[in-house]
Amino acid sequence: MAERTFDITMKVNGDTVAARVEARKTLVDFLRDDLALTGTHIGCEHGVCGACTVRVDGAVVRGCLMLAVQCDGAAVETIEGISDSGAIADLQEAFARRNALQCGFCTPGMLIGAQALLTRGGRPTRDEIREHISGNYCRCTGYHAIVDAIEAVARARDDLLP
Repeated sequence: MAERTFDITMKVNGDTVAARVEARKTLVDFLRDDLALTGTHIGCEHGVCGACTVRVDGAVVRGCLMLAVQCDGAAVETIEGISDSGAIADLQEAFARRNALQCGFCTPGMLIGAQALLTRGGRPTRDEIREHISGNYCRCTGYHAIVDAIEAVARARDDLLP
């Protein structure tokens, strides 16, 4: 039996992309295999580890739990697009400065999650930061450096407000 395919169109990092995809192809596989956007990682493939975190229409989602066909007509943002825009330059710098990206496998998902938290505004507590990133596994850092980096950026952004 032949695999069903569908024609889809979406905006990925601001660029319109049209493709024919198999019905069962996940968003993360589409991004990595078809578009060569390999910053989004494949980890557990069960939506638990957060390595495949992307934004779809502004919402933080797990790319391994979404099918590419579900994103037809959507706006998808990956770590490449968010990073290239400069929107997380301060977070990236803080992660590097505080050694919060040892192997780097979890880093794209952590950065996308951290940006979502910081976009809310205000200065989250360390417990709020830990709760927010709890869906992203890191096996290298023990999370302390990641929490330190996010807290430092939250403080710096808050201090810039009038």
